[in-house]
Amino acid sequence: MRCGAIVLACAIGLAGRADAEPCPGNPNALGTSRTLVVEQSAHPLIGRMQYPGSLPLADKEVVITFDDGPLPPYTNRILDALAAECVKVTFFLVGQMARAYPDVVRQIYNAGHTIGTHSNNHPVALDAMAFSFVQAQVDGGVAAVRAALGHPAAVAPFFRAPGLARTNQLERYLATQSISIWSTDAHGADYTGINAAQVVRRSIEMLEARRGGVLLLHDIQPVTANAISALLKELKARGYRIVHAVAPGERPALPEPLVPAPAVAAAWPRVLPAAAADPGPKAPSDHAAPAVTGASEAPSAAKVAIGPAIPRQMQFATGAPPSQPAAAAAPTAVTATAPQPASAVAADPATTESIAKRKPRIADNGNAKTKQPQKPAEWTLLGSLFGQR
Repeated sequence: MRCGAIVLACAIGLAGRADAEPCPGNPNALGTSRTLVVEQSAHPLIGRMQYPGSLPLADKEVVITFDDGPLPPYTNRILDALAAECVKVTFFLVGQMARAYPDVVRQIYNAGHTIGTHSNNHPVALDAMAFSFVQAQVDGGVAAVRAALGHPAAVAPFFRAPGLARTNQLERYLATQSISIWSTDAHGADYTGINAAQVVRRSIEMLEARRGGVLLLHDIQPVTANAISALLKELKARGYRIVHAVAPGERPALPEPLVPAPAVAAAWPRVLPAAAADPGPKAPSDHAAPAVTGASEAPSAAKVAIGPAIPRQMQFATGAPPSQPAAAAAPTAVTATAPQPASAVAADPATTESIAKRKPRIADNGNAKTKQPQKPAEWTLLGSLFGQR
């Protein structure tokens, strides 16, 4: 048994040291060094931020992941940056967003990235909900992303809980569906109102502490679209290698989308006019983040900014919305992206902020129990670190 473990570790290390394939048009690209097939039976619980272990990565290997999308133009800008460096990543998509932008879902897939799911409409406090609600969130998200892609095998059996709000009940259900649940090893704190340079710095700091691992970012955030190119270059300069996590089995080929998503009223996440955005780093619950620099995709404005969440008046802990939302809670008019389809527009009571404000439950040697979050150097999803640096 000991010899077998040593051989496996050596094999992983050799694969990690392999050079990435040449990247057309960019000989100095970071690239993708190898692919890693993730079997649920071998890796049901992933990410040392909440679980005892993570993916079998060698020193300075990184699996990059994005949550909450898709949302143009930010997802598109991130796709462009990844393509320029020939980097392959994993996107955990929200069902509501997949219904809103099925063309972008198809673009993500056809660019060679892996697509997992992130619930149907990103409810807050999933760990406090009834099992029937949790099951509907998992199944609804998978169904929406499959519908956008048009092929069930195109969706990887990977799930990340909104706000990392894992529970034993959720994990047991995912196991019955042969779906791995992902937490993370590191994150860029890109939802907190910090600037692009700070996103890069915090990502690198956490990866350096872990010597690699799974990195969590958010493709709905304009600051992430601004930071991603610099982050990839910094990873290259520090000797990190990208590993692409893929599902077992054959990857189906899908045609490109023929028509864009229809234009209707806007919903979560809000896209605001650039004039409404405060350019400085602010608390994410009260201010919009900086606009994407050079966002050429915008049809009617040079720059746009995104509100990180729906208004507080429209957040619900359970499933019963008011009959009429308050007038102040209405989202600002969209000026830069194609709005969402009618099926995604209803004020869903479970739609909430990009990262839930509840403290996660952290596993202890595989036995889940409620604990305080880890120290700020390890756990900063609640933003407690940012006033200390």
